[in-house]
Amino acid sequence: MQNKLKKYKIEDIFEKILNNIRITNEEAIKLYNIPDPLILGYLANLKREKLHGKKTTYVLNQHINYTNVCVNQCKFCVFSRKKGENGSFELTLEDIEKKIKDLPLTIKEIHIVGGCHPDFPFSYYVEMLKLIRRLVPQATLKCFTAVEIQHLSKISGLRVDEVLIELKKAGLDMMPGGGAEIFDPEIRNKICPEKISGERWLEIMEIAHSLGIKTNCTMLFGHIESFVHRIDHLDKLRRLQDKTSGFVCFIPLPFLPKKSKIKVKKSVLGIEALKTIAISRLMLDNIPHIKSYWVMLGLKLAQSALYFGADDFDGTVVEEKIGHMAGARSPNVLTKKELIEMIEGCGLIPIERDGMFNILPN
Repeated sequence: MQNKLKKYKIEDIFEKILNNIRITNEEAIKLYNIPDPLILGYLANLKREKLHGKKTTYVLNQHINYTNVCVNQCKFCVFSRKKGENGSFELTLEDIEKKIKDLPLTIKEIHIVGGCHPDFPFSYYVEMLKLIRRLVPQATLKCFTAVEIQHLSKISGLRVDEVLIELKKAGLDMMPGGGAEIFDPEIRNKICPEKISGERWLEIMEIAHSLGIKTNCTMLFGHIESFVHRIDHLDKLRRLQDKTSGFVCFIPLPFLPKKSKIKVKKSVLGIEALKTIAISRLMLDNIPHIKSYWVMLGLKLAQSALYFGADDFDGTVVEEKIGHMAGARSPNVLTKKELIEMIEGCGLIPIERDGMFNILPN
């Protein structure tokens, strides 16, 4: 490995990683351009093991997508529909109650996201949280992206901080990281022109953090953006994290083009996805966890990602719709036994967590 480090003239970056010194954007781009992905895997795994050793977390969780009716018709999105359009759906509170009551597991996390519905009142979201909190008091309620929060502000007439305070009173524990996509304004204008800006996404997350609401963060990669756009996106996340320490986990999401209106020459290759996950671990030195999201990556690539910087394997998931409607070929659910076997099969140590990444007793 030393010969390879010398060959690509990255001994100085290697020393930085060994000594927990932050790499620059320019150094990250240099790493991206290295043709040998195993070097990136080696460096990212060094960082991963410094933080977490061989421990790999998983969670017993349930995804609920309450509607796919959305006023934001993002060009990349296969999930969203207009009201009344074929394939659209809207869950009532009774529907959500049935989904939770039918669960065979002792769920530790409920993950709720949906479209920005033009007609649902703010009370629907508040009552949803109260209902779920009553049904699964032990679970972390990780609900509503920054995009949804902005929408709730608009329909309620409340400021974003007021919306979050009301949701927190109703049971909200944490926010997912969706809607970030790519922050660059030019790229964003091409793939999701009606969605809030990247700057506004960051502002809403900062408000959430200031209220004690921890969040995840994401990046959608492999569409029309460049490596430079990805690095800029990661840098903006770590700058906000320096300020708030509110991000718990970063989830890199590969773009699935099969059914999207955005056409790309080819899907994200496995090697490119692994390189991106590795770069994420190396750049985001202040965000504790990197998720290997098997729903979007597929099971085999998700296992490989655990040696490219990722330390979390997500969870049971149960009923995810967004990635699968976009063409994900992964299962709809994994059992606890399957999660443990997949992590142990990589020579790693499975550790059960809750939605806030607190380790649970055996």
